[in-house]
Amino acid sequence: MKELVEIIAKSLVDYPDEVVVTETTADDTITIDLKVAADDMGKVIGKKGRIAKSIRTVVRAAALKGDKKVVVDIK
Repeated sequence: MKELVEIIAKSLVDYPDEVVVTETTADDTITIDLKVAADDMGKVIGKKGRIAKSIRTVVRAAALKGDKKVVVDIK
């Protein structure tokens, strides 16, 4: 999942070198933290959060194979 979020985020931003993705697992939940440059925050979130919602939807769809819930936090 981490690689998927990283590929999507790097394709959206102007500063792909500043994209940092970390993944933590607790019980049945995987939390993915996405950090981007301050200038790129709007590109990752999108108007009314549409791009952020789309990223979360794609990651959830990819996680259906496993039994764990996936949460994507954008910071």
